[in-house]
Amino acid sequence: MLINCKICVAKSAGFCFGVDRAVKIVYNKLDNRNNVVTLGPIIHNRNVVADLEARGCKAIELDEVQPGQTVIIRSHGVSRAVYRELEKRGAQYVDATCPFVSRIQKIALEKSAEGKTVLIAGDASHPEVCGIRGFCEGDSYVFADMDELKERLKPLAGEKLCVLSQTTYNKRLWEQCREYIAQAMPDAEIFDTICSATATRQEEAEKLSLQADLMIIAGGKNSSNTRKLAQVCEKHCRTIQVENADELKSTLADEDLSKTRFIGISAGASTPAYIIKEVQQAMSEMLNNVEEEFNFAEEMEKTLKKIHKGQKVEGVVTAINGNGEVIVDIGTKHTGYIMPGELTDDPTKKPEDVVSVGETIALIVLQTNDQEGIVQLSKKKVDAALGLEKIAAAKEEGTILTGSVVRVVKGGLIVASNGVNVFVPASQAVARGGNLDDMKGKTVEFKILEVNEARQKAVGSIRAVEREQREAAKAKFFETAQAGDVIEGEVKSITDYGVFVDLGGVDGLVRKLDLSWKRIKHPSDVVSIGDKIEVRIKDIDPETGKVSLVYKKDSENPWEIFKANYEVGQVVTAKIVSITSFGAFAQIIDGIDGLIHISQIANQRVDNVADILSVGQTVEAKITEIDLDKKRISLSMRALLPADAETDDED
Repeated sequence: MLINCKICVAKSAGFCFGVDRAVKIVYNKLDNRNNVVTLGPIIHNRNVVADLEARGCKAIELDEVQPGQTVIIRSHGVSRAVYRELEKRGAQYVDATCPFVSRIQKIALEKSAEGKTVLIAGDASHPEVCGIRGFCEGDSYVFADMDELKERLKPLAGEKLCVLSQTTYNKRLWEQCREYIAQAMPDAEIFDTICSATATRQEEAEKLSLQADLMIIAGGKNSSNTRKLAQVCEKHCRTIQVENADELKSTLADEDLSKTRFIGISAGASTPAYIIKEVQQAMSEMLNNVEEEFNFAEEMEKTLKKIHKGQKVEGVVTAINGNGEVIVDIGTKHTGYIMPGELTDDPTKKPEDVVSVGETIALIVLQTNDQEGIVQLSKKKVDAALGLEKIAAAKEEGTILTGSVVRVVKGGLIVASNGVNVFVPASQAVARGGNLDDMKGKTVEFKILEVNEARQKAVGSIRAVEREQREAAKAKFFETAQAGDVIEGEVKSITDYGVFVDLGGVDGLVRKLDLSWKRIKHPSDVVSIGDKIEVRIKDIDPETGKVSLVYKKDSENPWEIFKANYEVGQVVTAKIVSITSFGAFAQIIDGIDGLIHISQIANQRVDNVADILSVGQTVEAKITEIDLDKKRISLSMRALLPADAETDDED
């Protein structure tokens, strides 16, 4: 009978980075030399250990090590005393300790050397914990849970503490313990050392268990992290732990699965992918959902593929470590590394901005090290090769590209675009007198001027885009603009005779007389470079490209203000602004002056205007005449003088 049941395998199930690296190192050593052994089982998985033994690689104890052997130190790590003993016994050793474990060992060494007592959350008998304690200079203690933590802390009151955790410790339990320590021993130095892959695996497995009727955890019986996975899941649904497909079949042989609707599968960090697939296939067969036959030999052969420098490969991102290195599985016995400098040319981007765990990416092999089972890879070279094709196409098509200015160099800028570093000469980057340093970090548009595919180099121009955009804006301006239009512009330059305004592709001139209704000494008295101002088009000539502008507003026209507020016969207070031989000009309001003729200054004869009036003097005068057409106003001080003050010229 066909059972309608969904089987879901956790994406994070299986080898973690450290285990994967260690296993690959062992298989690589077997390809290159004889007499290879591992110090204890390389991982807690009987199937892998059995396959290695069949290839001649045995798991031995320290006291069994013989001179001339190549000893692989497993990912759990060992104490410093073990390294010394291996050297003493005349054996060569290859350290496959997981980098995350090495970090914990380093912390334990440094902090204990500072006189701190090291407290470790984990299994006291686990090889990883034993190895960490072997790096401590002073006292160290282990606690498995909250109860043991409380007991451990009692005699340590007042001591300086450094608290760590085993990489595979239960994340939720660690958070509880961490909170307790922070309250009980506020001066304790606490390090979060649970492997991110472990935390992810536990979280994903728990999410599956919340949906599942049955959870299957594949992994070795001695695997600490596999047991913890089972513990996390069994809180939410029935959970079984099996080492392989055969054990799964025997465990569920008499089970009635007809009511099972969702089965989740996860696996410990030491469980190979082929075992997970075998378990999934076996479960499908038991539900009458038969999948294609799994070929163990073929799967193992895939991991033994040879690779060479310059080869293009695909890899799956498995981790991003604290140093910015990206760890990649390329499907061979090697562990792939992408150093930060080979990920991207854009220094503003973090590794997490470029790639994500689980993503499949194209790479080029830079260097292989079969001795260590490591391969150096480059993503930016692949991106550059693909990007150069796009760059070349952009040149042919005249396409505008976008890039980030990553650095300023002698003579110009380097702009990163499509994985290619494009050189932009200073003359093509900024206007004369511009500062290149102001461009750093900015996103810019540019066009390609030259491409040298052989040297993988390109030259670009930012100003070419600006010129093109300006020409387009200019054409559009002359198509639509008309005399009388009011538009906004930016003051570009100031001269003695006027102001040039950038209207967006076109420069217009506001002459000095059209800047203000008031008297001004210089255009800079009215505006400054960079000001955004509203102007009216006075005249426009598309053929010559000349545009005349007016900045002063009609609403501020002093003649209109005067016309509305003043009339003949009205007495005004005016300020003398200039003196001539025939009289004096007096300002009535800003922009409006009236003439006080020499004959209208006083009742007596005036030979020299300056004898009576001076610039800046305020006087009262009567408006005797207004000629708006000729913009002339006549004033009289004499008209305000008393008649008896007059002097008879005939006397």
